[in-house]
Amino acid sequence: MIRVTRRYRFSASHRLHAAAFSDAENRALYGKCNNPYGHGHDYVLEVSVRGPVDRVSGRAVDLDALDRLVRGHVLEPFDHRDLNTEVPAFAGVVPTTENLAVEIRSRLARKWSGAFPDAWPKLERIRIQETKRNTFELHQ
Repeated sequence: MIRVTRRYRFSASHRLHAAAFSDAENRALYGKCNNPYGHGHDYVLEVSVRGPVDRVSGRAVDLDALDRLVRGHVLEPFDHRDLNTEVPAFAGVVPTTENLAVEIRSRLARKWSGAFPDAWPKLERIRIQETKRNTFELHQ
């Protein structure tokens, strides 16, 4: 088995604010990320897949198929968007980067068999760098 990781970039804004908490609780929990006007990030997304190396092609994944899948279901819906107001998945969910990783994995998993109808490759990991200090990983 081999793991292949592909890197993508997108920019989006969000405000971390949970409706279940008071304004004071939100400020205490999220700090400057609770700014009423939101704030933006230049996210770096890594999608890792694993599979055997095909004897004929010498590859474990069709990178064009992976790029089309990620572009159509992640980059186009999220890039230069306000996650709170422009992405329906976050209508009732705080768009933390943890929740963003879960949503990305869900979107890719729902469409995976259409892009990769064979047994391989398997989606293995979603990794999102939000800032130079904050990176989030979600494993299958």
